[in-house]
Amino acid sequence: MGHLNLPFTTSSKHHHRSPKRLHLLDLITFFFFFIVIVFFLLVFTPLGDSLAASGRQSLLEDPRQRQKLVESVMVGKGGSGGKGTVIDVCGVEYVDYMPCEDPKRNSGFSREMNYYRERHCPRAEEMQLCLVPNPRGYKVPVQWPESLHKIWHDNMPYNKIADRKGHQGWMKEEGPYFIFPGGGTMFPDGAVQYIEKLGQYIPMAGGTLRTALDMGCGVASFGGYLLAENILTLSFAPRDSHKAQIQFALERGIPAFVAMLGTRRLPFPASSFDLMHCSRCLIPFTAYNATYFIEVDRLLRPGAYLAISGPPVQWAKQDKEWADLQGVARGLCYELIVVDGNTAIWKKPIGDSCLPNKNEFGLEQCDESDDPSYAWYFTLKKCVSRIQSKKEDFGVGNMPKWPQRLSTAPLRAIQIKNGRDVFEADSRRWTRRVTYYKNSLNVRLGTPSIRNVMDMNAFLGGFAAAIISDPVWVMNVVPPRNPLTLDIIYDRGLIGVYHDWCEPFSTYPRTYDLIHVVNIESLTKDNTSGKNSCNLVDLIVEVDRMLRPSGTLIVRDSPEVIDKVDRIARAVRWTTSVHDKEPESHGRDKILIATKPLLSASPL
Repeated sequence: MGHLNLPFTTSSKHHHRSPKRLHLLDLITFFFFFIVIVFFLLVFTPLGDSLAASGRQSLLEDPRQRQKLVESVMVGKGGSGGKGTVIDVCGVEYVDYMPCEDPKRNSGFSREMNYYRERHCPRAEEMQLCLVPNPRGYKVPVQWPESLHKIWHDNMPYNKIADRKGHQGWMKEEGPYFIFPGGGTMFPDGAVQYIEKLGQYIPMAGGTLRTALDMGCGVASFGGYLLAENILTLSFAPRDSHKAQIQFALERGIPAFVAMLGTRRLPFPASSFDLMHCSRCLIPFTAYNATYFIEVDRLLRPGAYLAISGPPVQWAKQDKEWADLQGVARGLCYELIVVDGNTAIWKKPIGDSCLPNKNEFGLEQCDESDDPSYAWYFTLKKCVSRIQSKKEDFGVGNMPKWPQRLSTAPLRAIQIKNGRDVFEADSRRWTRRVTYYKNSLNVRLGTPSIRNVMDMNAFLGGFAAAIISDPVWVMNVVPPRNPLTLDIIYDRGLIGVYHDWCEPFSTYPRTYDLIHVVNIESLTKDNTSGKNSCNLVDLIVEVDRMLRPSGTLIVRDSPEVIDKVDRIARAVRWTTSVHDKEPESHGRDKILIATKPLLSASPL
């Protein structure tokens, strides 16, 4: 059968497209779909945020562009729709941004005495002026006290500790949670049993002990379970190979911050702690002519206790280190209370120590020019600090027991001019103010939604004392430019640190439910010249980094400063309200209350 040959008609000619026209239409169609796909990727995936963040970062690498952004935010100009400049969200790689503890940046510093693990802050113009994002799937944290035992996995999805330390009872993953059984390397059966063991030799109950420091704390279960004894423990560890140990502690609602005992004094005054604890913290206490043990001695209150579990206490192949540790303790006249397995407990003397008598380690006292309570970027000394007051007056067992010590003017307050009157007036002032916050301004203090609290300019700790009955703990911060009143705060049975607010704080993002500050602008000025040392925009961006989504900032200051803070708060996307002060108070103070939105800084 042959092929049928149809004639070529005019109509069929009109339906047959030329190759040139077909090629052009295909290109147009391809280009259209390409634009749609690119638009989808940029808007609905993290790629767009990463590219945008890279572009913003390139712009802000120029100090002039950064300064223009700061100035624009300060005056409330720019932006779209007349809303003023809005500070952008950082890229996803900044989800756990800690400017002064950046592992990549700090890895270039010396390893000697772990210097590279200490604070090393970039210059202000080198830091990112953007809002740290939330991790994917971030949820409002589990509330206290349930958070002591479990937290949301997605809020810090780091399984390294769970994988490596789960068999020791540190933590484990279970469904959508991380679970904390309460164990540790030296107490795998749980912190409760371990604390009971220590309680056979240390007066844990009854209010004799109140302030404690846990060195190299892991996920801080020791400090968490000591709260049942009304002992307030501040836990610290570096940002190291365990990655997020302090981040886990704070998410659990346990007092903690990032620090390293390396080349500098820890940021606390002398004679602060009733108890110091090390559970396999691996601090070489006798190295560098016992420099680290001398720092422990500076921080311990007369009559306080030191407990060390793990190396080198009766540890295999560490006989010399164990002998040296005992020798240093003897040289400072510490009483060895007990050696129980791999745990040793000493008590610091209340009276005069053996110094300046000869001792086997050649320890000497510092000269009288040394201020043992100055500890902001202060290099460790190889001499024993002198106590400027009578040791008996603020020694363990001689001070009022907890909770009486909270409201009793301590010796170190009375030594200030008109100190007793200032102390009592400050206590009355803050009782009145906190009542106003709760009853008239509807601040959520006293509710389960607020656990981790910071007072950025604490003075005598009056704000923290006024909320002591709430289910909170307070990080009291005393700027080193101000009078060094942090020792009074510790004498009251509260905790805190020295910190200069022209630098970022040593904590992870999203760690505080409420941050409170009086006279915020003073934190950016040099007390001598009165000139700005930094700016309010960087400070508010740092507060945003520390504050949890849905968290609250309270600022008390003059109307002029409150107006500045209000403009900056809008630039970081907070909801704000401004209020008059309580009727009973004098002065011109206004009060700003700002709330950080839950999802405003989430590019994921």
